[in-house]
Amino acid sequence: MKKILIRADDLGYSEGINYGIAKSVREGIIKSVGIMTNMPAAEQGLKLLADIDVCYGQHTNICIGKPLSDPKLIPSITNENGEFKSSREYRSAKEDFVNLDEVIIEIEAQYHQFIKLTGRKPQYFEGHAVSSDNFIKGLKIVAAKYDLKYSGMPSEAEPHLVGCHKVYMWMESMLPEYDPIKTLKKMVLNAHEDACDVLICHPGYLDAYILKTSSLTIPRTLEVEMACDPEVKAWLAKQNIEMVTYSDL
Repeated sequence: MKKILIRADDLGYSEGINYGIAKSVREGIIKSVGIMTNMPAAEQGLKLLADIDVCYGQHTNICIGKPLSDPKLIPSITNENGEFKSSREYRSAKEDFVNLDEVIIEIEAQYHQFIKLTGRKPQYFEGHAVSSDNFIKGLKIVAAKYDLKYSGMPSEAEPHLVGCHKVYMWMESMLPEYDPIKTLKKMVLNAHEDACDVLICHPGYLDAYILKTSSLTIPRTLEVEMACDPEVKAWLAKQNIEMVTYSDL
């Protein structure tokens, strides 16, 4: 039977995002959620899901907000205000400016904050937005050090190995005219027999902070609607698939 995993990234990004993710979990089809542990709203997001069985991952973030480690120790990824360099700076850079030793410091700080917030190790471990070779290398080093289940970023070669399972990533939210229902159905209908297909979503509602800091806006609201749509749930129930979380991989 084909395995399908639908995951929500960005819990903690803002309160608006938290409310959208909470609805997508409570009333919808999402059961794996990645936490941005450095963000002030992370604790509020977890409180919204406190009574729900959720597979939580560390959605490691080095491009939004402030780091958990001392900015003086990680100058390659912070600016003069002690905040992370923006995703736009990463995208426009001609070469990878992330220092491996420095980014490991911050990745570990976010890992320890994850344990502080949840009382347990992440059930999966991955990164947010930044396609830096040294960031990816740092994630893999920290995952190996703490025996964590690393899930590759969409920019990496497919398929990824998550534990012993092959995984194919699907993420089309940045495409023009994005329709999350069409993307979900396309993934399910083209799912691999010998692997797990993962749909990466960013459900959420829009607030001032998101509108100021994120280029991904309207698709977030469409993904909340998709996740909670009764017709989508009914369609999935008719497919010969197994809905899984990272705990099953």
